[in-house]
Amino acid sequence: MNYDTLRRKLTSTDAMAVFRRLYGLENEGYSHQMTRYSQLVKRHEEIYNNEDSLCIISSPGRCEIIGNHTDHNKGIVLAAAINVDALACVSKSDDNIVSIHSEGYEPVNIDLSNLSPVIGEEGTSASLVRGIASRMAELGFEIGGFDAVITSDVLGGSGISSSAAFEVLCVSIMDHLYNGFTMSTPLRAKISQYAENNYFMKPSGLMDQMAASVGGLVAIDFRNEEPQITHLTQSFAEHDHAMAIVAPGGSHDDLTDEYASIPEDMLSVARFFNEDCLRKVRREQVLHSILELRKSVSDKAILRALHFFNENDRVQQAVEALQNDDFESFLDALNKSGVSSWTMLQNVIVPSDSVQPLALSQALANEVLGTTGASRVHGGGFAGTTLHIVPNDKIQVFKEEMDAAFGYGACSIVDVRPDGACVAFT
Repeated sequence: MNYDTLRRKLTSTDAMAVFRRLYGLENEGYSHQMTRYSQLVKRHEEIYNNEDSLCIISSPGRCEIIGNHTDHNKGIVLAAAINVDALACVSKSDDNIVSIHSEGYEPVNIDLSNLSPVIGEEGTSASLVRGIASRMAELGFEIGGFDAVITSDVLGGSGISSSAAFEVLCVSIMDHLYNGFTMSTPLRAKISQYAENNYFMKPSGLMDQMAASVGGLVAIDFRNEEPQITHLTQSFAEHDHAMAIVAPGGSHDDLTDEYASIPEDMLSVARFFNEDCLRKVRREQVLHSILELRKSVSDKAILRALHFFNENDRVQQAVEALQNDDFESFLDALNKSGVSSWTMLQNVIVPSDSVQPLALSQALANEVLGTTGASRVHGGGFAGTTLHIVPNDKIQVFKEEMDAAFGYGACSIVDVRPDGACVAFT
């Protein structure tokens, strides 16, 4: 497909159907996405002028509905792909070089003739691309170079997993260009996680990548090597509620050590019982061993382990509540999750910092919502975002109050996106 053909597709009635599915748009939103896509194509033509296998691929952000820091110890989560995305206009290159121009960042070029980790490359997008290509090749998939221009509404450090959106986007690009987009969605997620853990060198579970890859509202049980995925068709709109994500300031970018301490603390408790993850330990074992545990691990580690057990129960409560049309029980589980993350998991406040945006966001949300809705920390914690389930009749005032406190646009109303990473136009 050439540039002119792609531009014509963006103005067709088929494009409106794509935008409606990916972004949940009404008519007034079409022009924004059409402009966004058109500008992306224009930049690709200006930078690369390469029409070989030209296409546009989309990878969504994700929302952790409930299941805070359970995935890395093989727990349970309820997550959703949401209607913001990382978007790439991409074409195939024949020189084994991955070239990426991403809006707001310096251009990146990765030579795929070297698939080993590069010293000093940790923590960069180049490390993720190299790790993805390495793992795909190791698993027997074809890999190769590509030219990509990327724009993203999944802002870095925002708590809706910009890294997972980028990772899954890159896997999807190589899968589409060189393998006919035949890879399973769970495998795309696993390859993304591999790159983040082993090349980017950030410890993470699999929830973020799985939600971005699979799409929709999904309960994911990570107990076994192949995660059990349950798709839920229920929507919050059916119960006159909507999802709001508040970004009160602060970023995950300099908090890797704080984030990494959580799985490490949980693992320290598991190791006490000679297990490699907390999912293999029973709550009763911990409760009956507190005295001896305190000689080997920190009190914080014990609290975080207890959060893990209770959070898994709350995820099950939330899933069953949605399936049984018991929305009050669903909200109850989310609110209890928020309290547990604050008091037991302890990822709402950075102990050494007097700036406490997540705590303030939750406190203000509770003032507005009162006894309605639900509020909790969202994702990794310490910075980033908070999640709120807001009654429709309070959405306007909720957004106004949050924007007034944290800046215009701090509060975003988002919806579940049915599709994970996909080829939007080809």
